[in-house]
Amino acid sequence: MKKDIFRSPSKGKLNLSQVVQEISDFIQADKEGKYQLVVGTDSAGSQQPDFVTAIIIYRVGKGARYFWRRTNGNKVYHTLRDRIYQEVNLSLETAQAMLSQLRRSLHLKNFSNCDVQIHIDVGQQGQTKEMIREVVGIVRGNGFNPKIKPESYAASNVADKYV
Repeated sequence: MKKDIFRSPSKGKLNLSQVVQEISDFIQADKEGKYQLVVGTDSAGSQQPDFVTAIIIYRVGKGARYFWRRTNGNKVYHTLRDRIYQEVNLSLETAQAMLSQLRRSLHLKNFSNCDVQIHIDVGQQGQTKEMIREVVGIVRGNGFNPKIKPESYAASNVADKYV
């Protein structure tokens, strides 16, 4: 599957520009609303996992839209740590590309009414607890608000649904 093709339950297949347009239209429909723009990635499989990245635009208290894409790692990931790093990297790449286009589409310098979050599939329980500080630091260092389990629903619920 092509890396730049997303799927929407209501719109079908979309490229990133079309996803950005859908998000822009959603925000334009209620400019006074508060929003969370969320990106998260999950993976499954053995050493050559599939990765699913989800984008969610949530109008707080008033509904949401989501989009997802599946990519293949195209390489061997020997450890869980390597896979988690790749998940974070895919989320960051997606968020950065999307925000660049979204700012142009909405003619905005910043999103004062939008909390931009990266959801990381790590938590205090299980094998990933040792990695929390590292991956949270990477996300914060890139200017995003990190969320881990149980708050990381984009990765642990939406993306996980399609892995």
